[in-house]
Amino acid sequence: MPKVSVELIHEVLSNNNLEPDTIVKVLKQIEEQAAAEAEAEKANRDPVVKKQFVMIISDPRGTIPDEDYVGWIAQIPEDDPVGETMDRLIRASYEYNISKKGRKYPVKTVGEACEAVGARFLKEQNLAIKTKVPVTILKTDNKIPEIESDF
Repeated sequence: MPKVSVELIHEVLSNNNLEPDTIVKVLKQIEEQAAAEAEAEKANRDPVVKKQFVMIISDPRGTIPDEDYVGWIAQIPEDDPVGETMDRLIRASYEYNISKKGRKYPVKTVGEACEAVGARFLKEQNLAIKTKVPVTILKTDNKIPEIESDF
């Protein structure tokens, strides 16, 4: 059933020669019912799942300590183990590859999967890829250097 504005209902009731007191009473009941339905719908919603970010790093040669590298940012539910992230991406890629578009343009690498696999397949695995293109990752020793007192 289409949603109808309160103004339209008021106009229709007025055009049917109803008493103003009756119109006000009917509109008040409609507003109360709408508010009750909105609250019931809000109560029936699933709670929001907190998520954590995971970095998927591209290191095909095993040279992470020595070279700059790139990766993709992914997001999974907060309570899920991080180690399953690649399994989730692989399962989503398999599902994509058996779809009509996937049969035509299959993904064969993690990079292709991050770029091409749609949100529909990723959502089934509780995975979200936040960066479709790889981003450069900077290495750090996690220390802030001391300020020299030269100034």
